[in-house]
Amino acid sequence: MKATEFAEFMASCRMDVDEALKTRLPSVPQAGQRLVNAMEYSLFNGGKRVRPILAYAAAYALGNKTSNLDAVACALEAIHAYSLVHDDLPAMDDDDLRRGKATAHIAFDEASAILAGDALQTLAFECLSQAPGLSADTRLELIQCLAQASGATGMVLGQSIDLNAVDQDLDLDQLRLMHAHKTGALIRASVQMGALATEQASPAQIEDLCRYADAIGLAFQVQDDILDVIADTDTLGKPQGSDEASNKPTYVSLLGLEAAKTKAQALHQHALDALANFDHRADHLRALSAYIVERSH
Repeated sequence: MKATEFAEFMASCRMDVDEALKTRLPSVPQAGQRLVNAMEYSLFNGGKRVRPILAYAAAYALGNKTSNLDAVACALEAIHAYSLVHDDLPAMDDDDLRRGKATAHIAFDEASAILAGDALQTLAFECLSQAPGLSADTRLELIQCLAQASGATGMVLGQSIDLNAVDQDLDLDQLRLMHAHKTGALIRASVQMGALATEQASPAQIEDLCRYADAIGLAFQVQDDILDVIADTDTLGKPQGSDEASNKPTYVSLLGLEAAKTKAQALHQHALDALANFDHRADHLRALSAYIVERSH
C-alpha cells in the first residue's frame, strides 16, 4: 500500500470518528457545562485515534465499512480517553502533560477530571447500545467485548498491576502479562469489535484478527518504551524518561535498547503472519502494524 493511500485512510477515519464524537457529547444544563467541557477537552486533545482506526481497518479487511462502525469507533475512543484521564491523576501516574497539553486534572481540577472520566466510560456503552443498523445480539456482543477488555479482566487490571510494579523486579513474562491487559486488551477489542460489527466475520477470521491484534498490542508498548528513552519531551508530548524516573520496569530496561527494537520488529512480522489468510483488503491493517513500530511519538 502506498504511503499516501494509507495517510488518506488514516485522515478519513480520524475525521469520521471526530465528527461522530461531536454528535455524541451530551447536552446538559449550564450547571453541568464544566463536566462536558472536560469530556470534550479529553476527547479532542490530539489523540492519534489508533483504536478507532483499527476497528475501521478490521471491517475493511472483511470487505465492509458502514456507518455502523462510527458507534464502535466512538465507544473505543471514549473508553481510551477515560483511561488516560484517570491514569494521569495524582493517585495514579501523576502526570502534568498529555500529548503536549495539560492533563485534564491540571486544565480543570482533580474532581472534574474524575467525573469526566466516569462520564466518558458510560458514554462508550451508550454509543454501543444505540448503534444503528446492528442487531440486538450484535450490540450485546460488542458491549460484552468492550466491558471485558476495559474492566477488571482487561485494562483496569493492567493498570493495577502497573501501579503495583513500581520498584519491583518483573521478568519479561510478568511485563508481558501487565501490558497484555493495560494496552493490549483494548487494542484486541478494537480489531475484534470492528469485525463483529460487520456481522459477517467467521470464527476463523476473528481468531486470525485477534492474533494480529495481540502482536501489535505488545509491539505498541515495546515502541512506547523505546520512545521513552530516545525521544524528547516535545516529540513525546509528555515528560521524556518518565518510566525510568518512576522506576517502572520496561522492555528497554529488561532487554536493552537494541534488543527491544528487534522485539518490536519481530512482533510486526507476527502481525503480518496472522493476516496471511486475508487479501489486499487487509493492507490497512498491515500498514497500521508498520506504523505502530515506526512511529516517533
